[in-house]
Amino acid sequence: MMLKGDKGLGYVRLDWFTPDGLGTWGDGRLFVLGTDGYIELRKYTNVAVSKQGNNMFLVDGKRARFIDCSNGALPFGPQFVADILNRTHTAQDQTQCLLAAELAIRAQLAAKHVTLTG
Repeated sequence: MMLKGDKGLGYVRLDWFTPDGLGTWGDGRLFVLGTDGYIELRKYTNVAVSKQGNNMFLVDGKRARFIDCSNGALPFGPQFVADILNRTHTAQDQTQCLLAAELAIRAQLAAKHVTLTG
């Protein structure tokens, strides 16, 4: 999936068909590229270094850094459930929800069907 914003671009790569040597069932990564650096998120493993997931690498004009995100709070899920139960809009307001649905429908309508033969 390609991502594009006003000041950068990025892509998400998900590989489920991974070699047995990887040691995990998939390899999910998110790359955000900017004019002054980039961010790489590795969800499941730090290949050939550690089996620990939730790794962030931040590179800018001054240095490269590793940030361990394995203990970071993940408030969206509980907030979303609470929004449903309490009819509130803490995790996501209605405008964001409708925009996400609209974008998903537009992407689906614009997608091209490709048949691979071989």
